Amino acid sequence: MYALDIPVRTAEDAGRLVRALGSHRYVSSRLHLVHAFAIEAAASAGGATGIALDAARGWATATLENAEIDIASRDPRLYRASTDAELAAVLEAFWSPATAPAARSRLDAWLTRAELPVTARAPFDEADEEEIHPLLVDAGWELLPLASLDAERHKGVIGAFGEAIDFEAAKFEEESAIPKVVYLHELPAMGPVELLHGADDDGALDDGLTVWASGHDTYHDYLLRGVCRAAKLDPPE
Repeated sequence: MYALDIPVRTAEDAGRLVRALGSHRYVSSRLHLVHAFAIEAAASAGGATGIALDAARGWATATLENAEIDIASRDPRLYRASTDAELAAVLEAFWSPATAPAARSRLDAWLTRAELPVTARAPFDEADEEEIHPLLVDAGWELLPLASLDAERHKGVIGAFGEAIDFEAAKFEEESAIPKVVYLHELPAMGPVELLHGADDDGALDDGLTVWASGHDTYHDYLLRGVCRAAKLDPPE
């Protein structure tokens, strides 16, 4: 996978990016695993994000009250397969100045209750991703393979390859590849440091947000330029 840096500067930018990544015609499926701590804390912060997380909050509360689940563990039952809207609401709650203090305070309380210390490290450092615990957000989208694209419905990205023979060559490489090519857009793994300190007190994400991509770079260049237009963001450089 390779990194594409998106100029996300605010929580609102992040929310628009998430919604745009999930709403275009090349998305095949999504899997956003969001921890009960993050959902409950974000929902408790109120505002529009709290409303968006109303159903998810009920799940989080029931999960965290389940005596069979160790809330300090890596139990998969602590994760909700969330929608794009729920994922966007969680990020907005932790990074927006209006809701961040309440969301962060609530998350701190859950971490204290679980006796899980917050590691002193820089947010969004991919070198530390394997050490994140608890992992609070693990989110991504799988994209349609080139071989399944429709000549009319998906003519935009097909045309981005240039001549028809160039697209056919890329499709042949895909179909011949071992192991199978999987096209993905993934957000960075996020733990307590990212949600608590990913944005400053004014709601600024100084370093933007990385989208990790796998697959043909022409495909991703076309898609992410469209995503950024939809999210009202500058395209990745």
